[in-house]
Amino acid sequence: MADRIDLHYLNHADVQALAMTDAEIVGAVEEALRAQGRGETVIEPRMHLVPEKDVPGHFNVLRGYVRPIGLAGVKVVGDFYRNYERGLPSELALLNLLDPCTGAPVAIVDASDITDMRTGAVTAIGAKHLARKGSKVLGHIGARGTSYWNVRLLDSIFGFDEIRVHSRRVESREAFGRRLERDLGKPIVVTADWETCVRGADIVVEASRLEKPEPKLKTEWIAKGACVIPYGTMSAVELSLTGIMDKIVMDDWGQARAGPFGALRAHVDAALLSERNLHAELGQIVAGVKPGRERDDETTLFWHRGLSLSDIALGAAMLAKAKRLGIGQTLRFR
Repeated sequence: MADRIDLHYLNHADVQALAMTDAEIVGAVEEALRAQGRGETVIEPRMHLVPEKDVPGHFNVLRGYVRPIGLAGVKVVGDFYRNYERGLPSELALLNLLDPCTGAPVAIVDASDITDMRTGAVTAIGAKHLARKGSKVLGHIGARGTSYWNVRLLDSIFGFDEIRVHSRRVESREAFGRRLERDLGKPIVVTADWETCVRGADIVVEASRLEKPEPKLKTEWIAKGACVIPYGTMSAVELSLTGIMDKIVMDDWGQARAGPFGALRAHVDAALLSERNLHAELGQIVAGVKPGRERDDETTLFWHRGLSLSDIALGAAMLAKAKRLGIGQTLRFR
C-alpha cells in the first residue's frame, strides 16, 4: 500500500504569524545563492503568461531545484501594477514545494510576502558584496512591497545615515516614508523627483513601476564608486549606464536572455551586456568562486530578475519554522 502523502498549507496569516526575522530571511536566501554558485541547483528561465493584452499585467512562472535543501519548487506570481486601484498588492503569488525524487507535493505557501522578502534579501546580499562597506546614503526609487524589504534589509547591513525614497504617486511615496520611519526608527527623505533621490548616493536601487520603457535614471547622476541595483519590469535606465561600470553582476544570466521584460532588456538586445562583460552571477560571489567588490572606487551594477531558488529556500525556511511552532494546516493529499 502506498504511503500517505500529507500536504502542509500556509496562508497569508500563517506566513505573517511566523514573524521571520531579517537574519532568517537573508540567511535562507544566502543558502540558495551559495548552492547556485557551487552548481548544486537547477534553475529554468522564467516563463510569462499574458492573459489579456489589454489588461495591465502578466503572470511569471518560476521553476527550480535546490539540492542542499532537498526541494523543488514552482511559483506563480502575478505582476499587475494597477492593483492599487482595487486595494490589492501588485504582486500576488503562490509557491508549490515538491519532493524532487517522487514528485509528491510537500507544501503550498502564500508567496506574496515571500516574493517581497526574498527580493529585498537578494538586493541586500548583492549590495553586501558589491557596495562599499562604508556606504551611508541610499537612494531608492519605488514604493511597492519589495521596496520595503529592500530598504529594511539594506539598512540592517549598512545602517545608513540618509535614506532617500521616491515613487511616481505622491500618496504612495509619502506613506512609504512614514512606514519606514516607524519601522526603522530614523528619518526618511521623501523626494519629489528621481534626480534628488539618486544623485550621488552610495547605493541606488531602481524598483520603478513604469508602463513602458523610459530612461528616467540618468547615468550622469551615478557617483564614482556607487553600487546601482535596477530591477524594474520595464527599463528605466539609460543605455549608457553599463558603460561606466567596472563590474556587472546578475542573479542568473540565463534569465537575461529570456522574455521581453527586465531593467536591462534593451542592453542585452543591443549587445551592451553579454557574457563578455558580465563579471559574475551573484551566487558565484557568495560561494567564493569569483570576487565581489575589490576596490572602493569600483562602480558596480547588480541586475536581478528574481530567482526561483530564493523562493524555494525562503519557503522551506518558513515551512520548517511553521512545523516547529505548529502554524498552518496539514491536508491529506492522498
